[in-house]
Amino acid sequence: MERKMFCFQCQETARGVGCTASGVCGKKPDVAATQDLLIYVTKGLSCVTTALRSEGKAVDKAIDRLVTLNLFTTITNANFDRDAVINAIKRTLTVKSELLQSVADASKLAEAARWNGVESEFEAKARTVGVLATENEDVRSLRELIVYGLKGLAAYSKHANALLKDDEKIDAFIQRALAQTLDDSLSIDALVALALETGKYGVEGMALLDSANTGAYGAPEITTVNLGVGNNPGILISGHDLRDLETLLLQTQGKGVDVYTHSEMLPAHYYPALKKYRNLVGNYGSAWWKQKEEFEKFNGPILMTSNCVVPPADSYKDRIWTTGACGLPGVRHISCEYGETKDFSPIIEQAQGCLPPTELETGTIVGGFAHEQVFALADKVVDAIKSGAIRKFVVMAGCDGRMKSREYYAEFAAKLPKDVVILTAGCAKYKYNKLDLGDIGGIPRVLDAGQCNDSYSLALIAMKLKEVFGLADVNDLPLAFNIAWYEQKTVVVLLALLYLGFKNIRLGPTLPAFLSPNVAKILIENFGVAGIGSVDDDLKLLVG
Repeated sequence: MERKMFCFQCQETARGVGCTASGVCGKKPDVAATQDLLIYVTKGLSCVTTALRSEGKAVDKAIDRLVTLNLFTTITNANFDRDAVINAIKRTLTVKSELLQSVADASKLAEAARWNGVESEFEAKARTVGVLATENEDVRSLRELIVYGLKGLAAYSKHANALLKDDEKIDAFIQRALAQTLDDSLSIDALVALALETGKYGVEGMALLDSANTGAYGAPEITTVNLGVGNNPGILISGHDLRDLETLLLQTQGKGVDVYTHSEMLPAHYYPALKKYRNLVGNYGSAWWKQKEEFEKFNGPILMTSNCVVPPADSYKDRIWTTGACGLPGVRHISCEYGETKDFSPIIEQAQGCLPPTELETGTIVGGFAHEQVFALADKVVDAIKSGAIRKFVVMAGCDGRMKSREYYAEFAAKLPKDVVILTAGCAKYKYNKLDLGDIGGIPRVLDAGQCNDSYSLALIAMKLKEVFGLADVNDLPLAFNIAWYEQKTVVVLLALLYLGFKNIRLGPTLPAFLSPNVAKILIENFGVAGIGSVDDDLKLLVG
């Protein structure tokens, strides 16, 4: 079959090798090509900004945010709109061209920094700058590992930026690392070191977003979330952007419209400043990949705020809205500049003419076990460990997905001994957070810290337990890792955990296709990273 594209950045990539005809995610070859070119020109811009910083010159925050947005736009399940990506390429080239004039000596910059093609040249150029442009498979593997980690880091930075929180050190690193992926002089060891440095800044990026979220909305607290529906028309909000949710809640006050969270937006209910809104009714549905059947039944408009987008069916396409880095062809998009307030009135007006949501389930679910809340329960947790009531913790963070092999995680959770507690964050929790696994002395056996970026909380909890028990090594804790991955935010979480010293992480349902055999060997031999096996074998291995 003729290769029309090549993409292997997500776990569901075709045949576990790469999507070559069309993306499993729904991405078409022309969109894949423009996204490849967007990454290339963003690397070129990053060469220029890195050079400017090395000359002691300042880089405007707007440039940093442009780089962040470009990376986020190319993350899996974020943007399928080719026109939007082309506009981002043009904007990036314009900015780069202007900045290039301020570089004292541009002669040594990579070709990407100097290329300034016009739209008629985009298609041909894209064919030469994709993933496979790097011929050495080990260099290619490490470069893509770094780029995917940077995409995840950029996603977290983007959400912090929305709350007007920036960290110039993180932005400068993102741009320097992007530029270094164009440097053919870097050795394998240097690229491995850069990947771990990406993990270091991943920790800082998650800390920045945690500070932004808690500074705006308070520390998450244990909260019971409604799973049923009310009698009013509703708006469903999916993704990760809490600022978008807050704006929507404010603008729907007194309008007779309820707001429901979906998938990764569930943890919004845990924040004191958000759950005070009476029209934040509950969580509707489950993981992102079920949205076609769930959105059909919701009846009202749906706002997509980040990378949880599945190309919609025609039957509800007119009810889908995108914002931020998201985009779908033929779907209405709401945008605004940083620091301004988005106008969601067209969505609210549409909702007022819709039927209330069709009920999918009833009952409640409990979450809100981020680091501050668990620290408040520290004495209770420590006593349970010392008494033997809690034998072990298993971190089951990460992503959910469509593949049948992911049922492994539901079975694994269900078969865990009753004295084992699951620590989770991200949409992986939808495989087991409704299994009613009970509690241990009032401590739920599924402790949901929140969104995927809240894996930071899980690391902090582990570090706190290490301190309490006076251990020299975090790997001596009664703690195991069995992480499900899907996209690039999990990549930066993995690199962050490796940077922090965590070892023997199980990663599934398959190891990333972008890991060459030699790079996989490095991760296995130096960090104990491994794939999953059978449920029963892994239970014996991880829990005993």
